[in-house]
Amino acid sequence: MKIGFISMPLTGHLNPMIALARKLQSRGHEIVFIGVPDVGPYACAAGLDFVSYCEEEFPAGSCASALAPVAKLHGTAATRWTIQGAGRAFFQIASQHLPSTLAETGVEALVLDTIHMYLEVVPMSLGIPYAHVWAILNIDFSGATPPSVVPGLYEDTSAGRTRNSDDLKKNDNAFFGLVQPLAEEYAERAGLKLDWSDPTATVSRQAVAIVSQTPKEFDLPGIPWPPEFHYAGPFFDDAGREPIPFPWEKLNGRPLVYASLGTLVNGMASIYKTILAAVGRVPEIQVVLVKGNNIELNELGPIPSNVIVVDKAPQLELLKRCVLCITHAGLNTVLESLAQGVPMMAIPIGYDQFGVAIRIAYHGVGEFLEVDDLTIDGLHELIQKVLLYPAYRKKAQYFKNVIAKRRGLDVAAEAIERAFERAIESRPSEITRA
Repeated sequence: MKIGFISMPLTGHLNPMIALARKLQSRGHEIVFIGVPDVGPYACAAGLDFVSYCEEEFPAGSCASALAPVAKLHGTAATRWTIQGAGRAFFQIASQHLPSTLAETGVEALVLDTIHMYLEVVPMSLGIPYAHVWAILNIDFSGATPPSVVPGLYEDTSAGRTRNSDDLKKNDNAFFGLVQPLAEEYAERAGLKLDWSDPTATVSRQAVAIVSQTPKEFDLPGIPWPPEFHYAGPFFDDAGREPIPFPWEKLNGRPLVYASLGTLVNGMASIYKTILAAVGRVPEIQVVLVKGNNIELNELGPIPSNVIVVDKAPQLELLKRCVLCITHAGLNTVLESLAQGVPMMAIPIGYDQFGVAIRIAYHGVGEFLEVDDLTIDGLHELIQKVLLYPAYRKKAQYFKNVIAKRRGLDVAAEAIERAFERAIESRPSEITRA
C-alpha cells in the first residue's frame, strides 16, 4: 500500500510521525512523507521518500523564524499565538497544494498529524481514507478530564467535570476555533456536509483510525473515546534520527540529571536561571542542561560547576544514564523518560504540557510546578524529593516495563493497516463523505 504522511513541521511532532512511518515502511508499505522544505532533512535522515510542497510560502529555514516569538510565551497565550499564526497559515497554504500533491504521488491512504488542524477535509473531499495520529497528548473534548492544553487539576467529581467543560468552552478559540472558519469554507466548496458544532466531527467521525502514542496506563481514566481510537505507546526510533554530537568525556560518573525545555517554548531565561540555581545546590549530581536555539548562553547567568550546558543533545542516549529528568512535560520527553524508568520534575510551559504534567503527578512518576509558582526553593525541594524517595523511580520502572511490553509502534502500525485495508476494500466515497 502506498501511504502518505503529513506532520506539523515541529521536532516534537516529526520524531514520532517519522518513527511510525519507518515502522510501516518496514512492514512492506511504500511511504511518502509530504511536508514543507524544513521537514526534508528529518525525513531523508530517516530513510524515507520525501515530497516537498508549499515551497514558495514556506521556503527552507522559514519555520524556525516564523515560530521564534512563541519561545518566550507561556500558558494559553502560547497555544493561542501558535494556532492563530502557524495553525491558520499551515492549513490555508497546505490545503491549497495538497490535492495536486496527492494526485502526483498517487498515495492510497493518508496518515495525518491531528494538530495539523482540519487538513483532513482534503482527503475527505478526494475520497482518500485517512488516519489521525496524536503525537501530542490526546485532547479530551468530553469534559471527563481537564483539557490538556490549559492548566488545571484532575478531580473525578461532578464539580470537576463541570469545570472541565467550562474550560473547554472558554478556550475553544484557542484550540480549533481559529482554524475552523477556513475549514468550513473549504468543505463547502468541496460539497462536504459536517456538523461544525462538534469539535471532533472530522477527527473521530470520519477518520478510519485514531492512534495515540500515549499508553493507556499513563492516561487518566474515564475518557469516552470512539471505537476508532487506539492507545498504543511511545513512537520513537533512535536509528531514524540525525546524530547529535555530545561531549561524553565531560561526564564524571556522578548521578546524572537531564534538563530540557524542548524545542519550541524554550526561550524564557527566568526558568533556566531557576533550574540552574536549584541544581547548583545539589553538588553530588551532574546536570546536562539543553538550552535550545532560542536563548543565548550569556542570558543564563552563572553556570554551576556541576552543570554542562549544550544547545542540543542525544536525548535518548542521555536518559539511559539518568536518575532524573527535569522537563517542560513535552510528551516525547516524558515518554522517553518513562521508557528508561526515569522519574521526572516537570515545569509545564504551554500546549499539552499541562495535561502531561497532571498525569506525571497522578501516576506518581514525578512532581510538577507551574511557571507562575516556580521558585528556586520550591524547585530544589521537589528535585530532592524525587531523587530521594524511591517510590518515584519504582513507578517509573513500572512504566518502563509497560512500554517495553506494549511495543507502541507495532500496535499503531497494525491498527492503521487494518483500518486502511477495510476502507480501501469498501467504498471510500461513503466513508469520507457525511
